[in-house]
Amino acid sequence: MTGRVVAVTGTTGFVGRALVAGLARRGWRVRALLRRPGDVPAEVASVVIGDLAAPRHLSEALSGADAVIHSAGIAHAMSGRPDDDYRSINTQGTLALAAAARRAGVRRFLFLSSVRAQSGPSSPVPLHESDPPRPVDAYGRSKLAAEEGLAALDMDWAALRPVLVHGPGVKGNMAELLKLAATPWPLPLGGFSGRRSLVAVDNLVDAAAFLLEAPAPLRRAFIAADPGPLTVGDIVAALRRGMGRPPGLLPVPAWLMGAALRLSGRAEWIERLDGSLVAEPEGLLSAGWRPPVPGLAALEALGRSFRPPAA
Repeated sequence: MTGRVVAVTGTTGFVGRALVAGLARRGWRVRALLRRPGDVPAEVASVVIGDLAAPRHLSEALSGADAVIHSAGIAHAMSGRPDDDYRSINTQGTLALAAAARRAGVRRFLFLSSVRAQSGPSSPVPLHESDPPRPVDAYGRSKLAAEEGLAALDMDWAALRPVLVHGPGVKGNMAELLKLAATPWPLPLGGFSGRRSLVAVDNLVDAAAFLLEAPAPLRRAFIAADPGPLTVGDIVAALRRGMGRPPGLLPVPAWLMGAALRLSGRAEWIERLDGSLVAEPEGLLSAGWRPPVPGLAALEALGRSFRPPAA
């Protein structure tokens, strides 16, 4: 692999930084595509500045690249953004970059999509890649539209649809759960039975590298998830094991916790804590991919890495 070049967008984000480090370890020379000058991981071999929202001049920047990983975009956590922003950046920006990659002769374009291209934030049944996608918000629709646009291009592409990604430096809901697990108190979460698929960031990076190096044309989307969904109690127990502590979970009935959350004005937490979203990574597994890090071990490592914010 020494000498092969992969151009990566989103290199300053949580997943992007992990991609850069993981790909460099595997012998790829990483070229970071940035909208503006900024801090980049030490493993980046070269940097190109350009506007990814209008990448018509990026063909030269992509010259000599063997592959592109596009991980930049508007995240679903950025609530309040108009639908047009999601379309212009997550859909149109992706397709413009892919077209530039095609003109530059890039062998494979890997798009970091989302499980939200396939489903809402929860699902009563397990998700399979063969299921008709049913996104429920502007974010999910923009990711699905980008996948559909890639399918119409005359080039080899793949999309990864990760579930909730976790690892050191994670933000969002997982960061909140990590801080909750770090509190000294018993937590009334043992009664929740909803199960969720997660993916450790190291496993997501490994899946991306696996697809980059796959010899045959791909031209499809793949769910990225660690095998074995977990309840919120399972997740907290693993995080606390990593912290060297017992689980400390109280078996309060889910209906009672739901009522308490509604009364406290936090009804949105009911779905986060007890909603199920099980996603099966059948495409990756059938192609021969195996996650290098067991899911529970990755959560324990995340717990060990936690450092409380400075006072």
